[in-house]
Amino acid sequence: MRPILFAALLLAATPSLSFAAAERSGGGGEPAAAAPGRQMPLSRVLKTLAHRYKGKQLNTTMGEAGGRPAYLVQWQLGNGRITVFTVDAQTGQVLAKQGG
Repeated sequence: MRPILFAALLLAATPSLSFAAAERSGGGGEPAAAAPGRQMPLSRVLKTLAHRYKGKQLNTTMGEAGGRPAYLVQWQLGNGRITVFTVDAQTGQVLAKQGG
């Protein structure tokens, strides 16, 4: 009985494992935002910030903005000034910029 139960559980989990692998591989191009309920990778957020604002990341923490998960990224601009970006963790959109 146990081998049958194990096999049934394994088969039930297989489609979700395959779907997760397809998502990680990019599946034909990355979406503009993370899937609903999922967060955009921090590495992608930092790459976008580096492209828009010359400088470097000093620190990052998780928080909330408007009841949604957000990255709070402390950034040193090219001129040496420090700013904190509030970035929506699902869309990657910069919601606020303080300092700098």
